[in-house]
Amino acid sequence: MANEPRLYLRQAQIGPMANYVYLLGDPVSRKLAVVDPAWDTNAICNFVEKEGYQVDKILITHYHQDHLGGHMMGQSIEGSAEMLKRVKAKVYVNKHEAEGTKRVAGLSDSDLVKVDAGDVIKVGDIEVKFLHTPGHTPGSQCFLAAGNLIAGDTLFINSCGRVDLPGSDPEAMYYSLNQTLKNLDDATVVYPGHAYSNESSSTIGKQKRTNMYLRFETLDDFLEAMGYARG
Repeated sequence: MANEPRLYLRQAQIGPMANYVYLLGDPVSRKLAVVDPAWDTNAICNFVEKEGYQVDKILITHYHQDHLGGHMMGQSIEGSAEMLKRVKAKVYVNKHEAEGTKRVAGLSDSDLVKVDAGDVIKVGDIEVKFLHTPGHTPGSQCFLAAGNLIAGDTLFINSCGRVDLPGSDPEAMYYSLNQTLKNLDDATVVYPGHAYSNESSSTIGKQKRTNMYLRFETLDDFLEAMGYARG
């Protein structure tokens, strides 16, 4: 609608694991949210300042250290904890991963805001809705803002996140993809958590046509394609 505020949206590939970091902002208030800051938080903060914005919130799609920063599986990556040394903000995580977030990133309860499915926050006048999409991790979540979906490691371009890691759940992934996300408006623009494709974005409508993981009619077919079988 014409009276809706315009969204400031930037996508940047950072780090050796082809991660995407996103900036979601309100051009009027000049406030923004950083999605999944990791690998080089000084570069992120410097860019935000150069653009004339202020980091208001930090949004985390899931608690793996390449998106959050911290220590996990033998890796140590800078991320949200380092960003909090430069900005005054809270870290928004799904309630199912609050403890994991603290453990991995070394954050405290006072650093976090625990959110649930369907919660809505504002960045300036921009509304951001939280979609709980478990499967890759128990508290994986996507962010919906002005027709744009920041999908983390739930939905990739023509693929989806891994379900063979600790805490993963292939059955939950099926429902996250084929109910929660597949039912979004076809025009919704999809922005993935990694640059695993030669396309940096897509739409829900296109993914429904080209992404095999959104085309299985039954859970059993999905699990079989993933290499699992229900006993």
